[in-house]
Amino acid sequence: MIAETVCSAVSAAGLGIAAVTAYRKRFLAAARIAAYSLVPVALVMTGVVGWLADTAFSLTAWAGFALLGCACLLFATTRAVERRRGGTRKERRAAARAAGGEAVAPAASAPSLGAAGPAARPAARPQAKPRGEDDFSDIEAILKKHGI
Repeated sequence: MIAETVCSAVSAAGLGIAAVTAYRKRFLAAARIAAYSLVPVALVMTGVVGWLADTAFSLTAWAGFALLGCACLLFATTRAVERRRGGTRKERRAAARAAGGEAVAPAASAPSLGAAGPAARPAARPQAKPRGEDDFSDIEAILKKHGI
């Protein structure tokens, strides 16, 4: 009963504001305000306000909302753990099978080593320069490339 009275008062106040706005020759804004002010009365007439009032004061409804929140929290937690692990157990097994499987042609890469084998590999990269000297060499290379 109180909710219906409050909704009616809000609608009456909104229609009054719409009338004042229309008096000031702002008809589009007045029509929009009138539309918003009619919504509470429409909700009362359809019974939504009564249903919401019954739900708001129902202990069973609040317990249901709490259970719904717990379910959402469990879904979010399990999803976060699943992402951290890298997928579901089934997906991890499939990835392990694919990675651990034998190559299609295991001997195909053997001739690429040549007769010398690992000894014919190029030498390791030279030692890196200290960080201070390397800073400006990149900039100098870019400037030379552009002819500056």
